[in-house]
Amino acid sequence: MNASARVPPSPGRSHFFVTFYYNEGVVSIEFALLILAILILLSILASKVSDRVGVPALLLFLAIGMLAGSDGLGGIYFDNTALAQYIGVIALALILFSGGLDTDLESIRPVLRAGLSLSIICGPITALLVGVAAYYLLDFSLLEGLLLGAIVCSTDAAAVFSILRSRGVNLKGGLKPLLELESGSNDPMAVFLTISLVSLLTLPEYSPTQMVFSFVRQLAIGTLVGYGVGRLSVLLVNRIKLFYEGLYPVLILAIVFFTYGLAGYLGGSGFLAVYLAGLVLGNAEFIHRRSLLRFFDGMAWLMQIAMFLTLGLLVFPSQLPAVAVQGLLIAAILMFIARPLGVYVSLLRSRYLFAEKTFIAWVGLRGAAPIVLATFPLLAGVENANGLFNLVFFVVLTSVLLQGPSIPFVARLLGVDAPIQTRQIFPLEPNPVEGFRSQLKEMAIPAGSPFEGKAIVELGLPEKFLIILIARENEFLIPSGGTVLLPGDTLLVISDGDDFRAVEDRLLDK
Repeated sequence: MNASARVPPSPGRSHFFVTFYYNEGVVSIEFALLILAILILLSILASKVSDRVGVPALLLFLAIGMLAGSDGLGGIYFDNTALAQYIGVIALALILFSGGLDTDLESIRPVLRAGLSLSIICGPITALLVGVAAYYLLDFSLLEGLLLGAIVCSTDAAAVFSILRSRGVNLKGGLKPLLELESGSNDPMAVFLTISLVSLLTLPEYSPTQMVFSFVRQLAIGTLVGYGVGRLSVLLVNRIKLFYEGLYPVLILAIVFFTYGLAGYLGGSGFLAVYLAGLVLGNAEFIHRRSLLRFFDGMAWLMQIAMFLTLGLLVFPSQLPAVAVQGLLIAAILMFIARPLGVYVSLLRSRYLFAEKTFIAWVGLRGAAPIVLATFPLLAGVENANGLFNLVFFVVLTSVLLQGPSIPFVARLLGVDAPIQTRQIFPLEPNPVEGFRSQLKEMAIPAGSPFEGKAIVELGLPEKFLIILIARENEFLIPSGGTVLLPGDTLLVISDGDDFRAVEDRLLDK
């Protein structure tokens, strides 16, 4: 196979088969693992560069993969599209689960309607406008143009937040949870649109009516499986009582794969199912919570690195200049017309101000999902699928390069930025125990609170409300009845929900 084309593996060859080539020779597994380790280490070091210069880490991961590829300095030849798709799908499933696991349901509840509106309405509008533009301005049929629009309509909030964090910028109000909810829930829509349009292009018997029925089925089954498995997971994790703590991450991994596989097998959206399962589990109390959250945070980073390196290896950089003009045109339409119109229409009846809607429109960075979705036409044998893949890759690079570094400036320009709030990390890990209703919670003492300047013994706290640790500036204090509370203190308390809410109301003078 030459570097200018990709074809699906032959029928007699397993889609999982891969041979590593380096300088036109087959290499040993030891050398392959050595190269893999070096690429991962370089990606980890690149994340530090990302924090310093404000460039999304995903761009650097892609760049490392491209440099290591056959057109780069590494000379690694990799063109197994099927394997790249398998890696991408597994990685996206784990990243979405981790995102759901780390999402606070209380924070997204006020933005639930707006977030779902962005996911359900903004994506198709963006895809439609990009598709029509590709039809009239480029040599695309209408279905091919719509396929391009569907592939690039999803967003990547991880890239946005890594830039904001590295530049010391926070967002006002509900913008952060809204962007998190949109990015977690719009991938299933992009997947559905992409697969449906590929089917329309390759299967004469597939009709728009079947497309609508498929959408309803995928949404319903994905929601039911995700919520159901999430609820069962809470019971299973808390009651299985494994003797080895190290088996709990393995158990959750099995649940993730089971959720995705079951939803897909039943005809539902596996991506939606794993996101909802993570959301349900993450907003419940379960044992070894903190260690499991750390594990899946690390797993999400590993999956991002693996996915971006693989996609970087898959692309041939020497082919990108051929689509540069088309890519810049589509990227401009996406950034300045399609995405903004989609956002404004989706949030037409929302409480968000024009400046906030404009910021939401601008931060719709493309990530790995569009590149993974661009492998679907390749494997389905869609005409000119290789050119489409290169075009999508170029649009993603353009989006990240042009929009990414400008996000902190745009946030300040539109007045939607806020000071960074650091969360206090206590040297204790809460582990819920069956039959014990009280929980470890954090409570901050704001300036002007009725508790300010009072000793703990003077507060008249409920009998089942116990302050066990106080974080004050850079130290932790073990409290006694005579300890005086100061503004800025963060209390680690143990209490049940009713007593905690009663004390919180008094603390905030409600």
